Amino acid sequence: MAIVFRRMTLKDHAEAVRLWEAAEGVWVSAADSRANARRYLRRNPGLSFVARDKGRLVGAALCGHDGRRGYIYHMAVAASCRRRGVGRSLAARCLSGLRALGIHKCHLFVHAGNPGGKRFWRAIGWTPRPDVLLMSKDTGADR
Repeated sequence: MAIVFRRMTLKDHAEAVRLWEAAEGVWVSAADSRANARRYLRRNPGLSFVARDKGRLVGAALCGHDGRRGYIYHMAVAASCRRRGVGRSLAARCLSGLRALGIHKCHLFVHAGNPGGKRFWRAIGWTPRPDVLLMSKDTGADR
């Protein structure tokens, strides 16, 4: 049976978090709570995707935009399904959704200690940005 791709829904959240947690180089935090996922998916409808093989979630990509730039925050593919085009297809679906909304550029976050992730994204045409430094600060909002 072929791998089936579809838009991510809140029903996929728990399985997606387990997949992300199991993937080397993908960090999951309190920001990835079910409540935050609900808010994110509502704000960015149709931009995040999952892949299923015989009903089992084997890939998930969390994608959205701020009105001018797209962002892929989490993407992982189960080790058993890698090198089958699942990651490439998830990324392409995210970009297609952003393009349909008039978003011209997408950024993504790859942990510095994730050599496999860096190789994957470079292999499908993404370019590192050595001129940009990501900086973060908590707002103090409850999670």
